[in-house]
Amino acid sequence: MANIKSAIKRARQNLKRREYNRYYRKTARTYVKKARKLIEANELEAAQEVIQQAYKALDKAAQKGVIKRNNAARRKSRLMRAFNKAKAAASQAAE
Repeated sequence: MANIKSAIKRARQNLKRREYNRYYRKTARTYVKKARKLIEANELEAAQEVIQQAYKALDKAAQKGVIKRNNAARRKSRLMRAFNKAKAAASQAAE
């Protein structure tokens, strides 16, 4: 444990910040995971709604500085690419 007053305060701040960051990171991960499961299950209507929530969570995490902007963009891109691929496959099967 730190001995210096400023280091003690910094340790306290880091704990608070860690909990704060953890919430936004976990929320984003959860929505992305749900969306991926729905895409794999071929439930595209439900997946689209969850993708919107995932986008919002990723944008918020990036805005708060929990994850970097490009990280959020990359995750959104991969999610949308998977969704579009599943959508194309579903339309191919319908024909």
